[in-house]
Amino acid sequence: MEAHRLRAATIAAVAVALLGASYRTPNFVVQTADPRLAEHFAKTAETLRRALAVEWLGQEMPDWSQPCPITVQVGPHLGAGGATSFLFDGGEVYGWRMNIQGSAERVVDSVLPHEITHMIFASYFRAPLPRWADEGGATSVECPSEQAKHRKMLVQFLRTGRGIAFSDMFAMTEYPDDVMPLYAQGYSLADYLIQQGGRRKYVAFLAEGMRDHRWAAALARWYGFKDLATLQNQWVGWVAQGCPRLQAPAVSPEGASPAQLAGSDARPKRPEPNLIFHVAGTPGGNASVEFRPLEGPIRAQLTRPQPIQQK
Repeated sequence: MEAHRLRAATIAAVAVALLGASYRTPNFVVQTADPRLAEHFAKTAETLRRALAVEWLGQEMPDWSQPCPITVQVGPHLGAGGATSFLFDGGEVYGWRMNIQGSAERVVDSVLPHEITHMIFASYFRAPLPRWADEGGATSVECPSEQAKHRKMLVQFLRTGRGIAFSDMFAMTEYPDDVMPLYAQGYSLADYLIQQGGRRKYVAFLAEGMRDHRWAAALARWYGFKDLATLQNQWVGWVAQGCPRLQAPAVSPEGASPAQLAGSDARPKRPEPNLIFHVAGTPGGNASVEFRPLEGPIRAQLTRPQPIQQK
């Protein structure tokens, strides 16, 4: 009997070692190799869930009916990234599952905030967001070094004709085959809008636009841009200047005109829908790159992992 118990205990210990450690909180169950990291990641996820909900929604969220399982692979040379899957059904969202990887530092300061923002959006909107807005908002809470990578990639995409016209980007409900320009451009536009009024205003703008897909009306109400072409034109100019920090208007949408909300920059310099991105400091003057409509098939799927990028 003692030998049988010893064998059973040995098998259990080996199983735990192979499967890794697990730590549970009210809304997350983290599985990873190191028990100390499992506890750290789970407690961090709970803290981020509360703090980010307040930032985006203005209040904490109630606990989910079931905790989200999180599987974490940790390594100093692993690219930071992950995927969170869930289901929408009849106005409900459930079936959470998250798989993430990266160094312990990147998991905490970028991957978990990114994926938990997706979950907050899903819990609040109870429907899929436009892909650019979902990924852009989630990337806006990553650490500065990860955001800098997206800004660098954005300039390269615009220089090589891989920019996405806003008329196409706002209509996307699924990920395109050429997904990285969507990530970089979505982040940049989300950052541009969030700087002009904060995260709650961004959520309110998305809620109005998603309600009836009248994005021009939502832009005019919340940010003072008369249409997507005007927004694209102003954003292109901002990117060409190196994405300088913006000062948010001190007034609310209800108490100000669209022009007041957007300031003097609300007047477009060139309102045509296909705009030119000028890069200063290139040989012979400025390098011009057109925004081109999206070409090729679109894959239909509910969620897609954040691209894995090697450090």
